[in-house]
Amino acid sequence: MHKRHVPLAIVAAGALLLSGCAAGPTERTTVTVRLWDSSVADAYDASFAAFEQANPDIRVRVDVVDWADYWTKLRTDVAADTAPDIFWLNNSYLAGYADSGSLLDVGKTLGNDASDAWAPSVVKQFTRDDKLWGVPQLSDAGIAVYYNADLLDAAGVKPADLAKATWSPDATKDTFLPLAKKLTRDAAGVAADQPGFNPAAPATYGTGLGYDLQAVLLPYIGSNGGKYQDGDNFAFNDPKTAESIGYLVNAINGATVAPPAASTNADGDFARDAFLQGKVAMFQSGLYSLKAVHDGADFPWGVAELPAGPAGKVSVTNGIAAAGNAATKHPEAVEKVLAWMGSTEGNAYIGAEGAAVPAVTAAQKDYFEYWKKEDVDVQPFFDVIADGAKTIAPPTGGSFAKGLAAYDPIFKEIFAGTVSVSDGLKKAQEAANSALND
Repeated sequence: MHKRHVPLAIVAAGALLLSGCAAGPTERTTVTVRLWDSSVADAYDASFAAFEQANPDIRVRVDVVDWADYWTKLRTDVAADTAPDIFWLNNSYLAGYADSGSLLDVGKTLGNDASDAWAPSVVKQFTRDDKLWGVPQLSDAGIAVYYNADLLDAAGVKPADLAKATWSPDATKDTFLPLAKKLTRDAAGVAADQPGFNPAAPATYGTGLGYDLQAVLLPYIGSNGGKYQDGDNFAFNDPKTAESIGYLVNAINGATVAPPAASTNADGDFARDAFLQGKVAMFQSGLYSLKAVHDGADFPWGVAELPAGPAGKVSVTNGIAAAGNAATKHPEAVEKVLAWMGSTEGNAYIGAEGAAVPAVTAAQKDYFEYWKKEDVDVQPFFDVIADGAKTIAPPTGGSFAKGLAAYDPIFKEIFAGTVSVSDGLKKAQEAANSALND
């Protein structure tokens, strides 16, 4: 049976109990799979239990490492040759591991025809130098806005108003910030667009905007025609990007319609948790938050499309792949597990309980059927990336992690308002691109 980590004391006790028993069947090979999403890990539990029934000589162990520590731990483990046999990757970190020879070539491992069954957009994201370096697992679709229907109703705002909202650096064309002000209330119940509002004591925020690269930064940059990267180099010291970030910083520190950066900078889940607590009316995120919102919200909620910017509605879309460790000591067992993870049967478990959109095309119907039964409309996440829609590319580059580490503390200062947007972006870009060459 598939298991997560088992405490060492229990293992030791079991060994003592069995020490007098006769030897059992041939020893099973353990294949470790690491990811950062606990809801998908639950789906993997069921999937690998079915796999083990057909492959009794292999045990699959799933390890969940929180997102905040995931990339640091993975980098350390790969360097120390203690990395798991299979681990999740996103597009941002692919190049570094592929270029260093740390990953199995999926074409060689499973055959070049295997990718025909997988979502083309995810296959494309994980192809580098004409080789596929991971078995697609999740297709993230686009970004949308979760809303608290009770808070909208109390403010006289309709869900349709969110879908029609536009943001703009030009205050005369901006309708999103006025909407967020109507939804922001202080402890006395006064809205931020009314006389007497106390910005020092907000009780509910209109929006959860903050320093979130995928859910907030990239969509705002893209919807203003700005830049984040030029090839592998960072290019966010750009006038249009500066306008986008300036708008977000003002929403937090000027208009006070979003939680303080001190909270969102320190905790990547702060906005989501505040939304679930009924303290944020609009929460901008992806399908990766859907299960948590569905299970955790005790109020009526829905999903609306992103606000449009001067360049329209622009989202980033990303995928997740399971990469095989090139240094695995169990290549034959890893091949079998990867093949299962890339099959319709193996991948379908991810969508069956609504955890995420499977990247195996034939397995996706279960996901849509699940949320239809739950009366949840997921279409806004897909409309924003439909054929012909504008998108902004996800981060990439062999040294992306180095660049991110260099600019991250400066961006946190920008959002906290302790450094100006113009000075901060210039300093951040110089630091990030310098780190690429270290």
